[in-house]
Amino acid sequence: MSAESPAGGPAPRRLIVVGSGIAGLYSALLAADAGAEVVLLTKGALADSNTYYAQGGISAVLDEPAPGDTVAAHIADTLKAGAGHCDEEAVRVLCTEARLDIAGLERFGVRFDMDDDGDPSLGLEAAHSAPRILHAGGDATGAGVARALIRTVLDAQAAGRIQVIGHAQVTSLSQTEGRVAGANFLHDGRELGVHGDAVLLATGGAGQLFAQTTNPAVATADGLALAWRAGAAVADLEFFQFHPTCMVLPADALEAAGNGTEPLLISEAVRGEGAILLDANGERFMPAYHVDAELAPRDVVARSIALHLATLGDPNGHVFLDAMVVEARRGEGYLAKRFPTITQRTREAGVDWTREPVPVAPAAHYWMGGVLTDLYGRTSVPGLLAAGEVACTGVQGANRLASNSLLEGLVFGRRAVAAFLGHVPSVDTDAPRAVSAAGGLPLTHASAPLSHDFVEAAHATGAPFNGASASIPWQLETVPAPGPRETSFGEAVPFSRVALRRLMTANAGVIRNGSLLREAGATLGSWAVVEPSESVPDSFDPREHEDANLLLASQLLVHAARERRESLGAHYRSDSVPADAAVEHFDKRYTMSRKASLVND
Repeated sequence: MSAESPAGGPAPRRLIVVGSGIAGLYSALLAADAGAEVVLLTKGALADSNTYYAQGGISAVLDEPAPGDTVAAHIADTLKAGAGHCDEEAVRVLCTEARLDIAGLERFGVRFDMDDDGDPSLGLEAAHSAPRILHAGGDATGAGVARALIRTVLDAQAAGRIQVIGHAQVTSLSQTEGRVAGANFLHDGRELGVHGDAVLLATGGAGQLFAQTTNPAVATADGLALAWRAGAAVADLEFFQFHPTCMVLPADALEAAGNGTEPLLISEAVRGEGAILLDANGERFMPAYHVDAELAPRDVVARSIALHLATLGDPNGHVFLDAMVVEARRGEGYLAKRFPTITQRTREAGVDWTREPVPVAPAAHYWMGGVLTDLYGRTSVPGLLAAGEVACTGVQGANRLASNSLLEGLVFGRRAVAAFLGHVPSVDTDAPRAVSAAGGLPLTHASAPLSHDFVEAAHATGAPFNGASASIPWQLETVPAPGPRETSFGEAVPFSRVALRRLMTANAGVIRNGSLLREAGATLGSWAVVEPSESVPDSFDPREHEDANLLLASQLLVHAARERRESLGAHYRSDSVPADAAVEHFDKRYTMSRKASLVND
């Protein structure tokens, strides 16, 4: 007999959402609107996410698109940027349904910038064939979207429709008879647990794998590690996108700020406005590397910068972004109006970009791979859903098209909620039956205030992974003994987050090869003997859990990068073999699962 609500009807189903970026906030609101109980867990404050720092905007072809723009053009641009590795059906869903979720955001209080005629102000970014980028607050789109969604979530919490638990580090997923049935987490020095009908991972990415990143400190591969330990399949982990233009602080400012300083992302929209890249000699170099120059796909721009710096004999150096040409063409004050955040941040760092070029270099930005899902966010483990950067829907392919990331979190977050609620169309239906986000998912029953009795102490001796304690099926490098190992940067060091990030940057960054990847695999393997990455740390220190997650994610990424011997998209190997000699199918997707052997499907 099913449980009943206080009103006597069937009790609402409970969805546990992990993460408070755009995918988590939006999904939580849609599920709550449909009458589900929603528990939202976030390991920091609600605003601690990659979403909050996103500058460029959200790509979408609206009901009244820019002249000449079409959904078909958005699809074509996405497929082209993805280097032939995208799932075409996933791309079709993303681009076709985009307008639904833009309307959904507006329903939840998001306000996009408008032009002088009162129409949406649409920007142009690299590899887009037409202006279709919605932005808010100029270059503060992520912050604007996050603030609006957070306000709506807090209102829902006050109304008893969403339970928010902040500063909750999720450490494991509980399973019952092979189905995910809850999450265990650290909170105020205690280990607690929450049970539910499904868990939706919306934990974002893993920029903290690398020494330079545009991501905030919370991006530590938590969701990927949770899913892997629960037995879920992962895919496309070799494809990590590096944003080509991140501000490099002057040496004295960097020393004063410390090693943990995160570079300031200089939005791709700046190059869309006409800014150009110059080398230390003041020469523009991008036209020599790609016909689209500064507007080439971002993996091409990042790689071109790295290759050009190597040609100049300064592989660890930087180039310069000249936005003065934009100010000169558009008029004095344009940069401050269009990009107020960047203008403020660069000035705080001692650079007036209206009068001097900005020093920039590539930095880890976005992981195309992740937990493998279908078109409704369902993973290979029943009861476990994923949306946003942590998921691999196949939309991003080998290289993400600019401003498609927030959109993916919206579209597939909504579809994951539809799957949770049972609103999934039959396979032969051309158009998705998911209800328009503009009108909300249908309310199935009255929402009652959530009680706190669903939070209980986790079983100290429980086996949350349903016995999945076997070693990783693919072979890690064998090492003679645990302990320090000499790395490519000439030091024998024990595991630390700093050492891990330096190793990944040097051996598995913008440019890779088999030798560097083998060395990285061996070093990671030696560290994992001392600091096991597959098991959940027996610790109440959240940082130790993050370290284990980063180490596991590094092992998975390096293995995937070694498997793909040819260059493709963001995965560039200097020792790349010709595509036709490497594998039968150039764009083969490498999928890995803890509970099964490596599958090349």
